[in-house]
Amino acid sequence: MREDTRSKIFQYESGNSGSVVCLSGNLNAPNVASAWNELSGLKNIVRVDASKVLTSDGAGLALLWQLQNHGAKLEGLKPEISALLSPFGTLKPPAKSDTPEREGVIVGMGRVGAGFLDDIRAQITFVGALAAQLTKCAIRPRLVRWADMWVIAQKAGVNALVVAGMVSFLTGVIMAFQASVPLRQFGVDIFVVNLVALALLRELGPIMTAVVFAGRSGSAFAAEIGTMKVNEELNALETMGLDPMRFLVVPRVLAGLIVTPILTIYANLLGVAGGFFVMMLQGFPFAALWNQLLSAVTIHDVLTGFIKSFVFGVLVAGIGCLRGLQTGTGAEAVGVSTTRAVVSGIFMIVVVDAIFAVVFYVIKW
Repeated sequence: MREDTRSKIFQYESGNSGSVVCLSGNLNAPNVASAWNELSGLKNIVRVDASKVLTSDGAGLALLWQLQNHGAKLEGLKPEISALLSPFGTLKPPAKSDTPEREGVIVGMGRVGAGFLDDIRAQITFVGALAAQLTKCAIRPRLVRWADMWVIAQKAGVNALVVAGMVSFLTGVIMAFQASVPLRQFGVDIFVVNLVALALLRELGPIMTAVVFAGRSGSAFAAEIGTMKVNEELNALETMGLDPMRFLVVPRVLAGLIVTPILTIYANLLGVAGGFFVMMLQGFPFAALWNQLLSAVTIHDVLTGFIKSFVFGVLVAGIGCLRGLQTGTGAEAVGVSTTRAVVSGIFMIVVVDAIFAVVFYVIKW
């Protein structure tokens, strides 16, 4: 045996089959601290003789546990110390099957595809449940929480007038400035009115309004319902016999159905006003611009954007509520649901607008 001069609680000897450590004295924090690093540096410890250990505190138990989980066999440990050590058990090395493996491209594509199909299934289920609730509310209007619906409509509509108005007005200004230069080369810069009016009334007005609604109100719907789910308020509603679909989703969808067309009309007016403002700065009289607008715009152009706005409002509000109901658990769940609501809402707006474009082209609208 060789006695270690830097520590008084252990001795060790090395052999062909491995090292043997003999512990003695009190395994308290000061003694363990002075010996821990050297014991940790010993390789291939196969046996620990702990018959001479008198007492042990938490630091001593940690040392014994460390030695035991490095493959050493504890011998001669007093029963009272062994009883303190036994609840901690041993650390089992992870099996090879538990080691994470890199996911292949095919597996990753399959996982993404399966997630997409699950999301489509959830959307179809949500649409069916929402349609059933709206049908019940149409038959019995008293089922709708009208007071909540008007409060939501005020927050989503009236409070969004400034944002929607500024975006539309500046869009009209930008389009007029950009279009007036090339059209002036051909002497037809009066047709800037046609370009601005038709683009806003048929496409940009409804789309920009829906995007603003998705970013401002769709995300708010997802955050509100998601927070309620995280706080288990939805479970409380179901316990009290209240359907969250009728209690929370229907008022928000109806608010979106009412607010979005009004915001679209407001945005169209300010967008056209922005175009008029630029053209009047270039010397065109208001009467000439107004006559050009009346000759360029038909009732079909106005109704095209107006019909889209109803669909966009229901779409954005419904997606926001759906993402809120899909909120998981954890601190990041509400943020993830809010992001998904905005991204899904804008994506579906573009997809539905493309469908409308094809339909209106086919029916020559």
